[in-house]
Amino acid sequence: MNHPDAESPDPGATQPYRTRIALGLSYSGSAYDGWQSQPSGRTVQDQLELALERFLNVPGINTLCAGRTDAGVHGLMQVVHFDCTVHRPENAWVRGTNSFLPSDIAVQWARQVPGTFHARASARSRRYAYVLLESPVRPSVEVGRVGWVFRTVQVDTMRKAAEALLGEHDFSSFRAAQCQAHSPIKRMLNIAIERRGHYLRFEFEATAFLHHMIRNIMGCLIAVGTGARPAAWLTEVLQARSRDAAAPTFSPDGLYFLGPRYDPEFALPDTTAAFDWLP
Repeated sequence: MNHPDAESPDPGATQPYRTRIALGLSYSGSAYDGWQSQPSGRTVQDQLELALERFLNVPGINTLCAGRTDAGVHGLMQVVHFDCTVHRPENAWVRGTNSFLPSDIAVQWARQVPGTFHARASARSRRYAYVLLESPVRPSVEVGRVGWVFRTVQVDTMRKAAEALLGEHDFSSFRAAQCQAHSPIKRMLNIAIERRGHYLRFEFEATAFLHHMIRNIMGCLIAVGTGARPAAWLTEVLQARSRDAAAPTFSPDGLYFLGPRYDPEFALPDTTAAFDWLP
């Protein structure tokens, strides 16, 4: 209840211009402590918000992202939104922000979106890819960009095992202890595994993911693919609903956040140029 002596807003007063902007970003996660802001300032979010503040000459820009990535994980189309009182053309948001960003982070596109849009809550699904090098020798030129296995892996066996993860399940067996998600129940929409020479590309799409969920699934799939476990073992792991039942967490090096999917009404891009580069 308002104090009786408090001043009421003047209905005729001009309200400040305010708009919501969505940005699509790509970044190499190798040099950063993940997405989410930390006191060290060594995160992608910290770098983006600093660049926006310098570009706009406005302090206190706060961004919200579609999906937080861990240290070492890359992003091909992270989506963020923020509110501001400054007007800029969409192409100016891209060029201006990029002029203040380090070379391993780049804004790919910018759109003005309605106030109902929320980078995280409006996402219908999220997508990840994992790139794995199968070679007796460790990676060199692609270090930090791919995971590595020195044994031969059987793609068909992994595909068969992955079928157990499709649909809605309790994914507690693939959940990190520090995960803050309210529920371990998620719906896995698609898992695709393709071989491209010495590289394998795994793609995952789900309504949402738990902390370390993809890396924990990768550890299990590789155990199956190398013959250490049978394909049916993945069903046992899933049904156990215990992290102790699964394989160790796999490396973050080959993990890429491909971005969210939104309803067509928002008219946001679905891919970036980096999608064509990824093996």
